[in-house]
Amino acid sequence: MAGTLYVVGTPIGNLGDFSPRAVEVLSSCDFIAAEDTRVTIKLLNHFGIKKPMVSYYEHNRNERGGVIIERLLNGENCALVSDAGMPIISDPGEDLTLRCHENNIKVCAVPGPCAFVTALAISGMPSGRFTFEGFLTKAKQNRREHLEELVNEKRTMIFYEAPHKLPSTLEDMAKYFGDRKIALVKELTKIYENVERTTLFEAAKKYREVSPRGEYVLIIEGKPEDTEKTITIDEAKSMAEELIKSGLSKNEASKEIAKKTGLKKSDIYKSLQE
Repeated sequence: MAGTLYVVGTPIGNLGDFSPRAVEVLSSCDFIAAEDTRVTIKLLNHFGIKKPMVSYYEHNRNERGGVIIERLLNGENCALVSDAGMPIISDPGEDLTLRCHENNIKVCAVPGPCAFVTALAISGMPSGRFTFEGFLTKAKQNRREHLEELVNEKRTMIFYEAPHKLPSTLEDMAKYFGDRKIALVKELTKIYENVERTTLFEAAKKYREVSPRGEYVLIIEGKPEDTEKTITIDEAKSMAEELIKSGLSKNEASKEIAKKTGLKKSDIYKSLQE
């Protein structure tokens, strides 16, 4: 009889958030599949758990996934964990759970913390409808296409970002989304947990000069209703000036803002000359 894959959520900062059930499952399973065994061993040591581990991450998931499936089919139970939070969310566990279902292996959830849900809960941003977009890719074309697809998204948008990429990401978001409200949430459940509520233009301006620290969850308001009908030429000028600060020419900035507002490119360009 095949074993069970337990998908186990781990703390995103505060180890006190690790549930008694999660401790029990990790203590009783046959082995643990971990995104980074060096990170997971610290968690296991804290709770006095001694179990064999196998590394399972993006670049070895095809080869290692087959090994894990074989062991499960032979009756062993495996606990899948990521470095922090709920596995599958922005990590390669999605492929492993699919392979389990294809092989009629039971998959069981042991819920735990999830960074984007936790951030949304304390952000003060609309939470009735939202879309989780994860990390933006480094590839310029794919990045541009991703952002273009979201320009007219009315739901609250949630992204993950690393500190060294945050300034350029904010610049790109300001370029495509305009001056929308944003909550920058970092260091969740840790001593320096912080929610910074501002606008995309202000955030982009700040982090041109300030070096960000910590992992970020970015929560951005969806496209406001009737934006095109209410925007003024002075507001469009301000939006274009922000794009110019990020490196666009007056002509390019006028073109981008014209697309977003419905105003004439020539009128925006003229206002920038004044």
